[in-house]
Amino acid sequence: MNPNSRSNFTPSILKICILSGLTVALALVPEAIAFAFVAHVHPLVGLYAAFIMGLITAAFGGRPGMISGATGALAVVMVALVVQHGVEYLFATVVLMGVLQIAFGLLKLGKFIRMVPFPVMLGFVNGLAVVIFLAQLGHFKTPGPDGTLVWMSGMPLYTMLSLIALTLAIIYLLPRLTKAIPSTLAGIVAVSLLVIFAGIDTKTVGDMASIEGGLPQFHLPQVPLSWETLRIIFPYSLILAAIGLIESLLTLNLIDEMTDTRGMPNRECMAQGSANVVTGFFGGMGGCAMIGQSMINVSNGATQRLSGIAAALFLLTFILFASQWIEMIPLAALIGLMFMVSEKTFEWGSLTTMRKVPRSDTFIVIAVTLITVFTDLAIAVVTGVIIAALVFAWQHAKHINVQTYLDDKGWKIYELEGSLFFASTAEFQTLFTPKDDPDEVVVEFRRARVIDHSAIEAIDSLASRYQQAGKRLHLRHLSPDCLEVLTNAKDMVEINMGEDPHYHLADNKLG
Repeated sequence: MNPNSRSNFTPSILKICILSGLTVALALVPEAIAFAFVAHVHPLVGLYAAFIMGLITAAFGGRPGMISGATGALAVVMVALVVQHGVEYLFATVVLMGVLQIAFGLLKLGKFIRMVPFPVMLGFVNGLAVVIFLAQLGHFKTPGPDGTLVWMSGMPLYTMLSLIALTLAIIYLLPRLTKAIPSTLAGIVAVSLLVIFAGIDTKTVGDMASIEGGLPQFHLPQVPLSWETLRIIFPYSLILAAIGLIESLLTLNLIDEMTDTRGMPNRECMAQGSANVVTGFFGGMGGCAMIGQSMINVSNGATQRLSGIAAALFLLTFILFASQWIEMIPLAALIGLMFMVSEKTFEWGSLTTMRKVPRSDTFIVIAVTLITVFTDLAIAVVTGVIIAALVFAWQHAKHINVQTYLDDKGWKIYELEGSLFFASTAEFQTLFTPKDDPDEVVVEFRRARVIDHSAIEAIDSLASRYQQAGKRLHLRHLSPDCLEVLTNAKDMVEINMGEDPHYHLADNKLG
């Protein structure tokens, strides 16, 4: 049953979606402002990106309930472009980034995210939880006498910590009393009212920047239409498109697991791309899925498109009409909310299960977590996948086995079992003793699988060894694909149409 069909929109679900959307919108404000500062652009550039990205992906994306907006992973890549060439080049880059993401979706490449190994996913989730936590620590700094940022101390620090603790207490304890409203929203509202009416002196959203503005206006990026412009923006567009899709699709996978449903990665790719194209033409900095805000939304039970649409519309309302009230919200309330997100996101169970799983999986989880924290999400995921692939190759390289015996005719039979591919070819060669074998030798591939061109080369090499030893080699139960590619060993293959397996070599299939 479609969770977004009209028949499923009961008053209760409608209320959850609206209130969760309001909570998410409040959490989006400081994040969008902070990431705009990181990218060296005006705060409204980040807020417009959060509004447009959130609205389009919520309405047309492949994962209802997922929230998109300006993100830190993209902002850190944008800095060099903005500093060297200006914000207009950023807008053009975001448009091209969106085009690349649409192409990725049209080619139906989003499904490959399902191939990311679980240890990599675990490292990604834990790494992002740490990143979300560390990102909040910057709010504990204030300008010193010389203008540099220094850590809070004394009463301002105690006040901030007390308000954060109060926010967390409301978020965690209120559900035990009532679930009439999301505890996350209740925490923000209660702490904000306390600060306002008690006159507590603490940092607020307004201390970061003003969020007042108008509707985003259509704006063609003011850059020359030349090959030189393309040379400048294309590398950034490619990197941003890759990072954006990796973060979005991994977040989609995570929400799939949380909700026991299945999103549509290719549709999400096209929605992300379309949103970035529109964002670039309306003065936004682009974006992708935000795991923190998505976790808030899903934790509130809002897994419908309406929740994301509501969040985007609330954010626009803040910009147009409610900036003065939103700017009064204490940062402590929003920091407490993001601390909760960090705690909920981190897979605490992984700390105990890592003692029980293979060391290679533990290494991958730790490596991806650390790389996510200290470098970049895309680098972390790609590195994790490469490590996992190498571990897989190493483990299966040791799983090529052979049983040998002499048949009634005195022929020596080698019965292979396992996968023959680039990592196992060296082990494969050591299994045979051409000089000591009888004149007739059979290699039986019934229980083996020839995977790639390296395996074909190994079989040809084996044939040459037996030819040089003056022995006759018989190869049985190889696929037709193998027969086509073999050279030295081609005449040694015994064809049995009824029993020979049919499978593709990796090289041929990719070619």
